[in-house]
Amino acid sequence: MFLTISTTGTPERPATDLGFLLHKHPDNAQIFSTSYGTAHVLYPEATVERCTAALLLEVDAVALVRRGKGKGRGGAPDAALAQYVNDRPYAASSLLAVAIGAVFSSAMKGQCTARPELPAEARPLRVEVPALPARGGADLVRGLFEPLGWTVTAEPVPLDVRFPEWGDSRYVRLELASEELTLSEALRHLYVLLPVLDDAKHYWVSSDEVDKLLRAGEGWLPDHPEHKLITSRYLSRRWSLTREALERLELVRLAETDDTEVEAIDNAVDEETDTEEKPVPLAVLRRDAILAALHACGASRVLDLGCGQGQLVQALLKDTRFTEIVGVDVSMRALTIASRRLKLDRMGERQAARVRLVQGSLAYTDRRLKGYDAAVLSEVIEHLDLPRLPALEYAVFGSARPRTVLVTTPNVEYNVRWETLPAGHSRHGDHRFEWTREEFRAWARTVAERHGYDVEFTPVGLDDPEVGPPTQMAAFTLATVTATATPTAKEEKAA
Repeated sequence: MFLTISTTGTPERPATDLGFLLHKHPDNAQIFSTSYGTAHVLYPEATVERCTAALLLEVDAVALVRRGKGKGRGGAPDAALAQYVNDRPYAASSLLAVAIGAVFSSAMKGQCTARPELPAEARPLRVEVPALPARGGADLVRGLFEPLGWTVTAEPVPLDVRFPEWGDSRYVRLELASEELTLSEALRHLYVLLPVLDDAKHYWVSSDEVDKLLRAGEGWLPDHPEHKLITSRYLSRRWSLTREALERLELVRLAETDDTEVEAIDNAVDEETDTEEKPVPLAVLRRDAILAALHACGASRVLDLGCGQGQLVQALLKDTRFTEIVGVDVSMRALTIASRRLKLDRMGERQAARVRLVQGSLAYTDRRLKGYDAAVLSEVIEHLDLPRLPALEYAVFGSARPRTVLVTTPNVEYNVRWETLPAGHSRHGDHRFEWTREEFRAWARTVAERHGYDVEFTPVGLDDPEVGPPTQMAAFTLATVTATATPTAKEEKAA
């Protein structure tokens, strides 16, 4: 199996930076042992103007049979010699993907200790794979790589050049070119899509493959038009694993587009004005407004209630003024994704001491949530059925009682400004309700009066003179002198 990665450069930005990114020196030919053979990394060319790294994998057919599924597609041989006579030593497959993950692991993660600025830089890249099995043909190859920003050349390999009438084989010669991707992105694309195109794996697919897929697919797989096919094939069509992976991908997609696709579409630059500066996404404006409010109240110990996949927790961690951050969510899957987003397993001891992720329902009182400076409910309340709101209200304002509570929620009046949102539809399929400004303020004032808080309201996003802002925020501050808030019988029962 053979794969090359090439880049071009200038004296100011030499192509040999590829060696730093891959953690493999261009002057050395290096050898790595794998479970199924030997991987070689070498550089056919390494100049300032052009640098090419080659990965050659020598497959041990006997080791493949003894240690894994070496019996051909699905593990069932077509003949007695199928275990030993197959395309594994020659055609790119899951074997090559595993070698990429093992030999270029740091590059896949976007790590470069010597030159930490390099991994984030997009650069001209060219990838060549001489023999790639493609169950689905060249059209599928293009359908998988082109949405990711690659220019694709997939030339079918004839069954026999001497007999053109026999037609083409299921193999293609693949060339990928891009000016817009980082090396980390390129390697993660290859790691996932090579075995997908082969539609077979040389090892047993277990539940940890879901985590591998989501790690490698972070940032591109949830929105890929063929994400269902990719997921199914990568997980060897094991339905239980495929369903789990698709559910987790949907969580990622929804978290990143919590105001639905209409916001992304409407925020896109129109063809007539594509030279204008792109507007700041509403999700970013919302996080900035929350951070500003937390700074204003002097909070240092903060709860993110309904933290989802950790976007706000990640932003809080970047600010050293917040000494303790606790993310709470009812979904363990969301917390698992948040943990990976935050890289908790690789976080330094001092940084890790500042953050915790805990599972919990906001409909129940929880002693772990008491004593904090501030709590944030960002785009949370609209996901609850209205009869459950009193329980959340008492759990947060009556039991936990942080000094400051920030609540953001969509302003339904603004929905008429989303050109792509049909009339009468919510911004998100899981929204149980969306309030007008007056409805939200009436609820917030009632909560504040009942539990001894003062409340102020802040628009988030463009404050339209007719329909108001897209997001509305209420900042509750515990009054200096308050009477003990006594829960009603209905609240106690709900909590």
